[in-house]
Amino acid sequence: HHGGVGPLPSAENLSFGSRQVINAQRKQAIAETIAKNIPDNASISLGIGTTAEAVAKQLLDKKGLKIITNNLNVASILSSKDDFTVIIAGGTVRSRDGGVIGEATLDFINQFRVDYGIIGISGVDPQDGSLLDYDYQEVRVAQSIINNSRTVFLAADSAKFGRSAMVRLGSINQVNTLFTDIKPPAAIQKILIEHDVTLTLCLPENTK
Repeated sequence: HHGGVGPLPSAENLSFGSRQVINAQRKQAIAETIAKNIPDNASISLGIGTTAEAVAKQLLDKKGLKIITNNLNVASILSSKDDFTVIIAGGTVRSRDGGVIGEATLDFINQFRVDYGIIGISGVDPQDGSLLDYDYQEVRVAQSIINNSRTVFLAADSAKFGRSAMVRLGSINQVNTLFTDIKPPAAIQKILIEHDVTLTLCLPENTK
């Protein structure tokens, strides 16, 4: 903030534009690694956020994907491929980031059962692994993606560990693979081991 530095508030997220540039290289490395783990002709649910958009760009090299999304920006990116099927949820569009939320969105996503659900998160509690976010309606959509995906990928750069947000989405033990850029805190690593969650480290090229 002007004239000083303070902790991020737990009730309000950074602006969409700010989130696009923070840790951009690390988010890109995470997105590239996730895309490598998605086979051609898979079905995918892809949610809201800057990381989701980074993943969408990396998926353009794939073939025959079927994508369910509540993100207008993701839909715009992926609809450029003739061999992709992009299905977008109905609901209320947020002007700040093109996210689609609301009861209609939940009803829509609950109609599908996909191979891979890819979610981002605003914060991860460093002690108990709670997944945290700022918007209750966005959290409900992410919960539906988790519940309706055979495999769940969580994209979370290292800045998310220890970052506070007031709405609890769920627990890190609900995902199959965590994609991040450095090893998370020891308590999180213990949870991953106990619940057989795969940890995949994704480093930008200039840091390898």
